[in-house]
Amino acid sequence: MGRVLCVANQKGGVGKTTTAINLSAALAMAGMKVLLVDLDPQCNATTGLGQAPTANHPLVTGVPLAEGALATGVAGLDLLPGTRSFRDIELLARDQNSPTNRLRDYLELGLNRYDFVLIDCPPSVGPLTRTALAGSTEVLMPIQCEYFAMEGLTQMIEVIRDVILHDAHQLQFGGILLTMYDHRLELTHEVDQEVREFFGEIVFQTAIPRDVAVSEAPSHGLPVIDYNPRARGSRAYAELCMEVLDRD
Repeated sequence: MGRVLCVANQKGGVGKTTTAINLSAALAMAGMKVLLVDLDPQCNATTGLGQAPTANHPLVTGVPLAEGALATGVAGLDLLPGTRSFRDIELLARDQNSPTNRLRDYLELGLNRYDFVLIDCPPSVGPLTRTALAGSTEVLMPIQCEYFAMEGLTQMIEVIRDVILHDAHQLQFGGILLTMYDHRLELTHEVDQEVREFFGEIVFQTAIPRDVAVSEAPSHGLPVIDYNPRARGSRAYAELCMEVLDRD
């Protein structure tokens, strides 16, 4: 069975979708078969890979995973596109109160096709994020190197703990990722030190730097590794990929 990583944080603008796209691409380039699931109604993971949001989410229509998943420009990486349909979003959100989990059941039917499934969540601790957490085996939390980083982590960890205690399977903490790292700023080093002292080895050694190439890549419908392979962000996501593989 493949690993299902939920990429989540209650705060927006922390590099969540950017990480979901680029880690998925790096894993695929490392020879893994990868599926990226877009659960964010903003559908940025979908458009960031050059695809259009779907009118109805495959999780709602019941289209088999083999038919609902789209090939991307990255060999080995498939995409389950997101939707902006309020009706579909509401139906998916109801799963948190259901005795079964639509997302988990859907993935299990085709999970043997993939080594990794990454789920891009909305920037919240609402029903969709809880549904994704309940359908995952691991959670990866990107956090920006800023003053309120620890505050956001605390609330998210409480939600993760609640899912672990009340859901029918074991969700594990896959890791915390420092993003938008600017080594020139004293605040960056203070947040880095505080997070690592508090959480220890759960924090990835790799930190994702501020890099204009990372910001530009989605407008071209490409992961940064394709858009600019020599960029600092490309190297960082390649290193993160190796860490994720080593934690298997």
